[in-house]
Amino acid sequence: MTVKKAWERTRAVRRGIGWAALSAFLGLVVVAPLAILFIQSFQTGAPGSPASYGLAGWRQAFSDPQIFRAVWNTVRLTLARQLIAIPIAILVAWLIARTDLPAKKFFEFCFWLSFFLPALSVTLGWILLLDRDYGLVNQWLVSLLSLRQGPFNIHSFWGIVWIHLATYNISAAVILLTPAFRNMDASLEEASRMCGANRGETLTGVIIPSMAPSILVVLLMAVIRSLEAFEIEWVLGAPYGLHVYATKIYELARATEPPAFGPATALASLILLALLPLIGLQRRYVGRHQFTTMTGQFRVKPTRLGAWRLPAFTGMVLLAIVLTVIPSGSLVAGSLMAKFGFISIPDPWTVKNWNDVFGDPFFARSLRNTLIIAGSAGGLAIPIFSLIAYAIARGPNGVAGLLDFMAWLPWAVPGVLMGMGFLWFTLGIPLFSPLYGTIGILVVSSLFGTLPLGTQIVKSNLLNLGRELEEASRMSGGNQIRTFQYVLLPLLSPVLLVVGILTFVTAARDVSNAILLATPRTRPLSLLALDFLSESRYEGAAVVSCVIVLMTTCLALIARGIGKRFEVRA
Repeated sequence: MTVKKAWERTRAVRRGIGWAALSAFLGLVVVAPLAILFIQSFQTGAPGSPASYGLAGWRQAFSDPQIFRAVWNTVRLTLARQLIAIPIAILVAWLIARTDLPAKKFFEFCFWLSFFLPALSVTLGWILLLDRDYGLVNQWLVSLLSLRQGPFNIHSFWGIVWIHLATYNISAAVILLTPAFRNMDASLEEASRMCGANRGETLTGVIIPSMAPSILVVLLMAVIRSLEAFEIEWVLGAPYGLHVYATKIYELARATEPPAFGPATALASLILLALLPLIGLQRRYVGRHQFTTMTGQFRVKPTRLGAWRLPAFTGMVLLAIVLTVIPSGSLVAGSLMAKFGFISIPDPWTVKNWNDVFGDPFFARSLRNTLIIAGSAGGLAIPIFSLIAYAIARGPNGVAGLLDFMAWLPWAVPGVLMGMGFLWFTLGIPLFSPLYGTIGILVVSSLFGTLPLGTQIVKSNLLNLGRELEEASRMSGGNQIRTFQYVLLPLLSPVLLVVGILTFVTAARDVSNAILLATPRTRPLSLLALDFLSESRYEGAAVVSCVIVLMTTCLALIARGIGKRFEVRA
């Protein structure tokens, strides 16, 4: 009996050491950069000089009216996008999940495809159409209606809102809300109809109130992710004086001479402190509801749309075309134009742009960097995310809660903020200073930018596995490591493959996490496209964007196919 107790005590100690080591690792790569970022906001000396602390950076940040204007623009853009995107997403998710709408699976696939299209590439496609001077739609309307100037201006507040709606906001909300609508028990829906309520009254009076917790979770996530936006605002707003806080941080830290690190880190810290309550609310509701509302075995047939079936189908077709076909098609067209936006000139079409870009040594180096960064992040994601998810799902409550919070943190912190945190992490700690300016720091940044999504997918599928096989393994003498290695990993292999591919896709198209960390030698394709856009080399930017779209879309479709085949849950 004494030997057994000693063995159990030894196993508990080893397990505790493992949990502590994993918590320390996650704290080092997620929490430490943000903590250092906050500390450095009080640093008044230049990097590399002796440390001196004060409030100069905070005073400069609070006294600069441009910074206040940038923060206000961030709030305005976030509110405008969510007020438009959430109602549309609720209606679309309801149509896909709860009605007899034709081709529902195809439309759901279109929203997934839109979600994976790189934002910078979609932006370039819409610039070709809606630029005030040479946008094809504006040119057509000027010619047709004899206008003095095109009516649309993509380089504006509402142009930025439009691009966000056409890239992430609507698609992400639909993807998250559709399963919640699908899982909802239909008994109250049926009772509402039996009481004489029509479809609209049932939707607004029964379904949406029942879905309120899930809608709130999606709204919180959308608001937090909206604050991460960088590349769209940098391309469409910054050149015309419309800054948001992320572009202002980048301008202060990289685009000014000398770099104003003090106010940049103070602004970053201010936004981080403002986000903490949203992080807590998001985790609270995600933990409670998990995107599920009401459950039960009572199901009814899908709601019949009747006379609204054709209008709903037509609207969905138009929305799918706007989100996927139009930006992708205009992007390809732009890459084949002799002069971007001009089709009335002699010989407007050419493949010279593709030959020039493919022959450019900067493209070859950026392509190699992208494959190394995305491939390394995707490969490392599989073991790291699976271990973290296992600890959250099977670990003690205290450890699981701490790890879960730290795993959510990168998704609740905008990419520019994380990038600046990693920048100061490498500059401020001598042990990690060799990582500065290397591909390694970009791999780490990309990897942990995908940490919340990857961990959530693995954890959700792990929680769906019964503990019987694990118990049988332990009764046969297998320890926790062997049980994880030989029992759980084979069962989770399709899920882990999906997570690896999704991490590759995210890393390949990432801009905000990499913008402050990349050097001319380590720049990936996404930043090369941004450089081309900043230099008004739209034809080359279109070619690079087409390559990114092709790469990420193919892998995203593979991931979705694997996920559907093996019922991977997110």
